[in-house]
Amino acid sequence: MLKGLFQTASVLLLGAAFATAAHADDAFEAGKHYFLVEPPQATASDKPEVVEVFSYACPACNMFQPTMRKLKAELPAGTELLYLPAGFRPDEDWPVFQRAFYTAQALGILEQTHDATFDFVWKDDGPLRISDASTHKPKNPMPSIEDVAKAYAKFGVKPDEFTATANSFAINTKVKRADAMLKAYGVDSTPTLVVDGKYRLTVASAGGVDKVLPLIKFLIEKDGAAK
Repeated sequence: MLKGLFQTASVLLLGAAFATAAHADDAFEAGKHYFLVEPPQATASDKPEVVEVFSYACPACNMFQPTMRKLKAELPAGTELLYLPAGFRPDEDWPVFQRAFYTAQALGILEQTHDATFDFVWKDDGPLRISDASTHKPKNPMPSIEDVAKAYAKFGVKPDEFTATANSFAINTKVKRADAMLKAYGVDSTPTLVVDGKYRLTVASAGGVDKVLPLIKFLIEKDGAAK
């Protein structure tokens, strides 16, 4: 009798576990929690890929950085985490920071500048603020690429070298490609995350910051199963 009760309890617990797992999968719906990128875009490699579409001058992106650090630490092994800077808000200086990203990448200092640039823009004493720290009104003029070059000098790159690279044909080409990729992904807000070139999501669509990582893992598994 007692053995039978234990067996029954085990079956019920196992069934509940499977039901919970199934419910977790069913909880994420295409067209609601994530959206299909149509047509799907090629990825940089055969590894699972997560792309953050962002801008250093985007306040929501700045607030999202702790979540991005968590994503970086907890994504499945072998997942590529990439960044795609947006430039579609010139009124907030986004094109300058988009160019700054690719210039830092080309000069090999992106690891040093990425997190620092958010601080440069959003800390009260940041050298690249786009708004006045006390009035919160937009600065006039906004930071220029020359201002970025001066701020990045602390990372060992001469300002003249930085600005020359920023205005080069290679960086112009990367900026054009980024703008084309934003359109291909169907991105109209930041931060946006794109998984394997096929699925697009935001914090709002996922259902909150705490749902972003589970949703991304779900989409990576979904794409892996499809392959």
